[in-house]
Amino acid sequence: MTIRHLDRLLSPTSVAVFGASSRAGSVGAMVWRNLRAGRFAGPIYAVNPKHTQLDGVPVFAKAAHLPGAPDLALLCTPPDTVPQLVAELAELGTRAVIIVTAGLSATQKQAALDAARPYVTRLLGPNCIGLLSPHIGLNAGFAHTDALPGEMAFVSQSGALVTAMLDWAKSRGIGLSHLVSLGEHCDVDFGDLLDHLANDARTRSILLYAESIESPRKFMSAARAAARNKPVIIVKAGRAGNGVHAAASHTGALAGSDIVYDAAIRRAGMLRVDTMQELFMAAETLARFRGNRSDSLTIMTNGGGAGVMAADAAARAGITLAQPGSALLQRLDDALPFNWSHANPIDIIGDAPIERYTATLSALLADDSAGAVLFVHAPTAIVRSDDIARACLPLVREAGQRVMSAWLGDAAVAQARQLFEQAGVPDYSTPEEAVHAFGMLQTYRRNQEILSEAPSASENTAPDLAAAQGQLDVALAEGREWLSEKEAKAVLKAFGVPAVPTLAVAASADAVLAAALEVGYPVALKIASRDITHKSDVGGVRLDLRDPASLEQAIRDMLQAVRAAKPDAHIDGFTVQPMVHRPHAQEVIVGASIDSVFGPVILCGQGGTAVEVTADTAVALPPLNRSLARELVSRTRVSRLLAGYRDHLPARTDALYDVLIAVSQMLADLPQLAELDINPLYVDEAGAIALDARIRVARQPVAGAERFAILPYPSQWARTLTWNGRETTVRPIRPEDEAQHQRFLERLDPEDIRMRIFQTRRELPRSELARLTQIDYDREMAFIAEAVDTQGVRETLGVARTVSDPDRVEAEFAIIVRSDLKGAGLGRLLFQQLIDHARNRGTGRLVGIVLRENRRMLNLCRDMGFEADPAEPAGSGVRRMVKTLDGPAVEPRSRAGAPPA
Repeated sequence: MTIRHLDRLLSPTSVAVFGASSRAGSVGAMVWRNLRAGRFAGPIYAVNPKHTQLDGVPVFAKAAHLPGAPDLALLCTPPDTVPQLVAELAELGTRAVIIVTAGLSATQKQAALDAARPYVTRLLGPNCIGLLSPHIGLNAGFAHTDALPGEMAFVSQSGALVTAMLDWAKSRGIGLSHLVSLGEHCDVDFGDLLDHLANDARTRSILLYAESIESPRKFMSAARAAARNKPVIIVKAGRAGNGVHAAASHTGALAGSDIVYDAAIRRAGMLRVDTMQELFMAAETLARFRGNRSDSLTIMTNGGGAGVMAADAAARAGITLAQPGSALLQRLDDALPFNWSHANPIDIIGDAPIERYTATLSALLADDSAGAVLFVHAPTAIVRSDDIARACLPLVREAGQRVMSAWLGDAAVAQARQLFEQAGVPDYSTPEEAVHAFGMLQTYRRNQEILSEAPSASENTAPDLAAAQGQLDVALAEGREWLSEKEAKAVLKAFGVPAVPTLAVAASADAVLAAALEVGYPVALKIASRDITHKSDVGGVRLDLRDPASLEQAIRDMLQAVRAAKPDAHIDGFTVQPMVHRPHAQEVIVGASIDSVFGPVILCGQGGTAVEVTADTAVALPPLNRSLARELVSRTRVSRLLAGYRDHLPARTDALYDVLIAVSQMLADLPQLAELDINPLYVDEAGAIALDARIRVARQPVAGAERFAILPYPSQWARTLTWNGRETTVRPIRPEDEAQHQRFLERLDPEDIRMRIFQTRRELPRSELARLTQIDYDREMAFIAEAVDTQGVRETLGVARTVSDPDRVEAEFAIIVRSDLKGAGLGRLLFQQLIDHARNRGTGRLVGIVLRENRRMLNLCRDMGFEADPAEPAGSGVRRMVKTLDGPAVEPRSRAGAPPA
């Protein structure tokens, strides 16, 4: 669970092969041959007690006989030898071991891990092909061929796909920076390699083949960090699965594991594809066309059929074809014959000479409304394809990432395709493939936007946790798994979710009639039974009962129907509630369940009794804010109905978003919440109101913030105090603080900014500002001190920040206080909060890089127990201040008036 010593694994300076052999067909022989055949310049040692020489090279009998500790060792020996060899190598000083051997038992794997752990020796495998690092000529495995050096990394759980990738990439002249077979990944896993490759200068894109994820929070933190720096594309196998497991709630039935993987991949800013071919296609598209920001596509073709096929593919994928405006149409009329298509696709007719190609392409690229241009060409006898390509090259080079191409055919267009590719234009075999690639780019861009969109603030108030937990405690004390409808709605009310008033009464007509009189006609009547999950399925719901007579008849009919459908069910009574008359409301379902891998998940979609049939739902990982909630809703078909149509006004969707945020908060605050259905939730122009709700609880905690795949807002670290005569809140930063943070930066003096970031700029790009406010609370922290100004507006007074390495061995800190507030103790206050938090999170040491001329900060560091690193060169201009954090963890301070998460 660390990135330490991965440099020894991926870029070693010396390698040893244990089990090296000359026996034909043996793994040891193939590994030894591959290492020797490569361009690796460092020493390569063979270790095998049965040999004295291999290929004229001395063979060592055991690790202790080696001239020194190799950076990397490969084990091709029987399973029972592996733990002892790992122990010997770790003690010797080797810090990376590839266990090629298959067939290790769970006990043997654990013994190898136990031997490696004290020395932080990294283990890749077991049962893996190995790895390749072509930039140093390293082929450390038994793959059938080597790789060309390049800028694309591939990490796979499947050894077969490693060799397939090698073959595909080499045959197409595509280079790789690293290629890693994880095998059974007992130690090094996706999270470790994503963290390492995110900062690897040789790697510009990361491709993954995954079958399972074992450490979801680590994976999500690493994936989100990597995806901010470079494209991360993943094939996740197992979309079909073994079918959805039986579940009592609608949410449990609908939130299958694969759509949860989809939600996690989307939230991390990665791109998911379904096949290896799509993986390669997406990698090329993002490498060559990533800068294109167009939302629409213009198809330019010399063949009507090819254009229609491309347009059909765009329609299927939901891609908008740009509509040419009057100015563009005029230019095209001037350049094209009278019988051209006069629409998108732009059909320049099959007899087009070179001048028609260049004039059309020039007109399209001169008009931004044309969006991205898909250049489709089928070879003709009129003009050579390569001559067309040469004539168009100046235009496509000048246009930057505006053009993608599909040169149809093979030998006749091979040179033309090569010319375009050399100019940086992504090329595809068919028009459909090109359109699909454009669609993948749009999906990638949307996923990236999720990483940086600034949300608006929720209107939810702080929840009444005691009231909500009390409802769960009653059910658990009585041995019940399901809360009653009334209890479930009480939980919703505690979290600010509007719900229809509900009265629970005994199973008697008198009690029901009295309740109806209290709430007022018309009413809804529902059966109450701990043995009945879906009331509608057994005739346990009657609506719009307008008088006592119809209500009494409904009681009799309901009891008869329920007893016929569920004769063994215990009838606890009835619930009575007033009918809600909102004729234009949409029925929505909002739910929550616990995924076996990623923990708590949230679902939203079209509600009602046919929710499984309509199958209009989407899933997201908590925590949610309004931006993330809006994105979740946008992936459902019911979102189009919520936008309004005909006599239906647009719904107040912010109310729906706030319900989703409230459910996210429930999952964080109620660890025993196992499943939740709010169905239906009425949403219309007046807001949202829950008509029915069901909650299942678990005796052992299954939810809670610590079980989130993404650590939620740590509200326990917020506190309110009096500083300098002002009521001041010190709290973790939130994504909603972006505008407030920008105003804070604008009030800093240039000299203070220089002391903090060693340059004087005040304005930050939007993407960088988002990174400062949308942090990963598992690895970062930013405490802000804020107060209300004279105009009643909250303002930031100072910020203290840490960024930790994934291992929490070290975290770098930085502090800045508004220029007009320096010298009043605010920096010290923020610094102490930062130290307390780092210690609580188990961080080993805090470090800060401080300009030598920044005497005020250096003195504060010394006052807080920091020491200057003596290894820092005297003439460097900076001091590296270090504080080792030992002793007991510090608990968060009490939080008077803390904001909700």
